[in-house]
Amino acid sequence: MTQFTDAARAATLALRDLFPETQLQRNDHLSARYGAEIWLKREDLTPVRSYKLRGAFNAMRKMRETQPGQRQFVCASAGNHAQGVAYACRHFGVQGVIFMPVTTPQQKIDKTRTFGGGAVEIVLTGDYFDQTLAAAQAYCAAQGAHFLSPFDDADVIEGQASVAVEIIEQLGQAPDLVILPVGGGGLASGVTGYLRDVAPETAFRFVEPLGGASLTAALKAGQPVALPQVNSFVDGAAVAKLGARTFAMLDWVSPAQVLLAPEDRICGTMLEMLNIEGIVLEPAGALSVDVLPGLAEEIAGKTVVCVTSGGNFDFERLPEVKERAQRFAGLKKYFILRMPQRPGALREFLMMLGPDDDIARFEYLKKSARNFGSVLIGIETKQAENFPRLVTALDAAGFAYRDITGDEALAEFLI
Repeated sequence: MTQFTDAARAATLALRDLFPETQLQRNDHLSARYGAEIWLKREDLTPVRSYKLRGAFNAMRKMRETQPGQRQFVCASAGNHAQGVAYACRHFGVQGVIFMPVTTPQQKIDKTRTFGGGAVEIVLTGDYFDQTLAAAQAYCAAQGAHFLSPFDDADVIEGQASVAVEIIEQLGQAPDLVILPVGGGGLASGVTGYLRDVAPETAFRFVEPLGGASLTAALKAGQPVALPQVNSFVDGAAVAKLGARTFAMLDWVSPAQVLLAPEDRICGTMLEMLNIEGIVLEPAGALSVDVLPGLAEEIAGKTVVCVTSGGNFDFERLPEVKERAQRFAGLKKYFILRMPQRPGALREFLMMLGPDDDIARFEYLKKSARNFGSVLIGIETKQAENFPRLVTALDAAGFAYRDITGDEALAEFLI
């Protein structure tokens, strides 16, 4: 055993003072679908509904062992890391100062304050995370506080490795494959760092959101590089730059092991897990399950562990998730239709719709002194194959139209 595996086991043992091991559940629905043994490591069931508490707790525990006089800890986060730090501060009875962007939803602010109780102070500053991070680090320098990195810290990585320790203990054997979400790389570094030593036969797949592929970029460049832009929808894994320490522990990864998950496809996975299994996953928490269809042939007959990394989902986002899932599946489209301004034109269009087609959005303003007016129309259907039939009917009738479903800028502005 290595020093790292010993440290991971020590971190796991210490965590039992905080919460019991999270469940490793065999999922009958997914197992039957793929002809495999699919297990979910339910990190969405920690006290703060994500694995982030593990790393925050371990880093704080080790700092207090070596520097017991350090009683002020600082982080910059608008999500799971903030809640993990807050919970750990309350446990250890130390002061936490948590910097969050001004744009952070009130629900996340309230949850962080609840987890921290009277042990934390929340500072709202900066419209963007980079501004918030700079403010947090400046505060640490001025006050002598200890900054707790969300992923690029050796003690945080050790804490996240406790996920792997529990997997081996609960499963009683080495899994054939472990599927891990990747943001900054802390979870992936910790889990693989442990399993590559104690279960070298286990294979890995890493999943990144398509709009935040920081590991892919780092492997291509041979070092961590900043992405020019990041899609923030998968907020728990939308990281612009992989950590230096985490990359040093993941530089052995082959690009073929890294899978990219489109944000809209993830929405469909979230809805499936909610509607069929009753499991609430945030976008990052659904990443490992989302890639199973593409691995179907590879995983047949094997034991697979998917780490569901978090369940901090605001249900006010549910309409957006459903919308994006429908668009990805081809069950909902938006058109700008050039409608003749004459009696009966709208009726002609409506007659083109099939029995499974439903109008979900309709905006039309008749304009004087014009022969045509523009209609924004959203249509839902039960089968994606219904849209080619509708398009054919529009063409035959001579209606001019534009499908704006895939035009992100226009769709965001109009829809």
